[in-house]
Amino acid sequence: MKTLILGGVRSGKSRLAERLALESGRPVTYIATATAGDAEMAARIAAHRVRRPADWTVIETPLTLATTLREHARSGGCLIVDCLTLWLTNLLLASDDRALDREQQALLEALDDLPGDIVMVGNETGMGIVPLGELTRRYCDAAGRLHQDIAARCDRVLLTVAGLPLALKGDLP
Repeated sequence: MKTLILGGVRSGKSRLAERLALESGRPVTYIATATAGDAEMAARIAAHRVRRPADWTVIETPLTLATTLREHARSGGCLIVDCLTLWLTNLLLASDDRALDREQQALLEALDDLPGDIVMVGNETGMGIVPLGELTRRYCDAAGRLHQDIAARCDRVLLTVAGLPLALKGDLP
C-alpha cells in the first residue's frame, strides 16, 4: 500500500508514519531526506533518531530519492520517506538547475512499480498566503504539484491536524 501523509509543521505526520510502519509488522527502512544545515535542524534530526526503533534501517538520501526507493523497496517490507518537502528543498537549492525536474520525474515513475508498503510524509504548504520571494513561491508551487502527483498514485492520503489523521483518500488506519 502506498500512503501519503500531509500536514503542517508539528502536526503529527512523522509520528503517524512511524506508527503505521510499526503496525505493518514488516521490516522498516526509514529514508531520511533532511540535512543538518544548522543547529536547530540538527536538533530536529536528533529527535527523530531517538524515536526510531533500533532495528529499523536508516538511509540518508537528500537528493536521489527514486534511486534509493528502487534499491530498498521489497515485497514484505515497509519504507518511510520523511520528508518529501525537505527533499524538494534540497533539489531547489542544488547547483544543478535540472535536478528538480529530473528527480521528481524519476520519483513519480518509480512509485508506480515499487513493491511493499511505502509511507511518504510531506509538509502541506498550500493552505496559507502566497509567500514573498521567487524561491519561496517556486517551492510552494513545486510542493503542491508534487503532492498532487503523488496523491494520484497512492492508495491512501491522510492529512494530520493536531496529531489527528483525516482520510482524504482511502480509509483511516
